[in-house]
Amino acid sequence: MKKKAAAKVHKTAAKVKKNKGKTPSAATSVTPPRNTKAMKVTDDPRFAQAVQNYEAGLKALQGHKYDRAKTCFEKVVDGPSPELADRAYVHLNTCNQQLSRPATSFKTHEEHYDYAVSLMNMGDYESARENFEVLVKKASKLDFVWYGMATLNCLSGRFPEALSSLTEAIRLNPANRYQARNDGDFKSLADDPRFTELLYPDTSADAPPEPEKWRF
Repeated sequence: MKKKAAAKVHKTAAKVKKNKGKTPSAATSVTPPRNTKAMKVTDDPRFAQAVQNYEAGLKALQGHKYDRAKTCFEKVVDGPSPELADRAYVHLNTCNQQLSRPATSFKTHEEHYDYAVSLMNMGDYESARENFEVLVKKASKLDFVWYGMATLNCLSGRFPEALSSLTEAIRLNPANRYQARNDGDFKSLADDPRFTELLYPDTSADAPPEPEKWRF
């Protein structure tokens, strides 16, 4: 028994000597295994909720519902995921900027149209679209409103919508067909046969028949 006790004391002394000079935290620190898997959404209900709030915020932001989007992103910023919080913070700033804009009033639809075009020329396609959508609802019989919407859709890569809007603009005012032929904003549609057919329709079927020649 005495030999076993002596051996145990000797072993403990050796272990203490080996750890001599190390700080308590270093001696007791634990290194996580390298093959630790990333936390899944289902591992933490709070993380799952943060993902849902983030997705709901994005959907509201795309629908220009800034109040709702702001509420969702605020929850994500205060949530358990730093990565999602960083992303949500960027979108939250966008919501705050949109909500802080003063309400703009216009005396005429033409004045509102000029404002929307100025936003488009500055590259603010999102704000320009908001204004054009309002104009389409309030002044759908004005051909230049549809022409402006067609231009915006083309510049933002929405080519089917651009063709649809331009078709309506030409229906309301056929002169828009000739204007669009020389409009550089539609260059992305230059090779589209639907665009060519819209601007250069085949009118041969509408031409009156040639008079018959008398044969002698």
